[in-house]
Amino acid sequence: MNMSEILTTTKALLQGVEVVTILFVVVLIASIPLGFVLTLLSRCRIAPVRWVVNAYIYVVRGTPLMLQLFFIYFGLPYLPVVGKMLVLSGFSSALVGYTLNYAAYFAEIFRGGLLAVDKGQYEAAQVLGFSKAQTIVRIVMPQMIRVALPSVTNESITLVKDTALMYAVAVPEILHYAKVAVSRTANPMAFVVAFVIYLIMNTILQLVFNWLEKKLAY
Repeated sequence: MNMSEILTTTKALLQGVEVVTILFVVVLIASIPLGFVLTLLSRCRIAPVRWVVNAYIYVVRGTPLMLQLFFIYFGLPYLPVVGKMLVLSGFSSALVGYTLNYAAYFAEIFRGGLLAVDKGQYEAAQVLGFSKAQTIVRIVMPQMIRVALPSVTNESITLVKDTALMYAVAVPEILHYAKVAVSRTANPMAFVVAFVIYLIMNTILQLVFNWLEKKLAY
């Protein structure tokens, strides 16, 4: 494969980069706050709410992401009564599936972050007259974020790599275009280009999160 073919292949793979970037940004923006809400609900004093949320986290974390995507894309339309209203495109199914999946993982990460906050912080906030909401937002969350950020970084990098599973619901992404290029040229160089693209994306992501960790350290 000469330089011209490599450039052509790279241009084709960049179409997949656009899809991956959109999915990554939307899923991260949606799943992080949803994960935090799930963390709070998993500690709720109302037992049925706590049981349902913990069961959800257990099931999602205990089953493959690809299987969850299959269920959303292929299975939901077959549900009785409401199935016809749950027919989603491949990309919409991916957005829903990835968001629900990563929210469960972020919920566990944030739970660990909350457990790392000393109980004395809550007592001090109560003495100072802070409400529960003020305590969470102004005292607990900043400390929790500092503890949870390295794990959030790891999950975010995993999310970039997991976007390769979008092919399961007929969404063309980076690896899809790489496989098409390999089939067309009978040359595996497209996989090398895909490798470099993923590495660059995750390197940029790592640098951004490292910068955030340094900012929060102060």
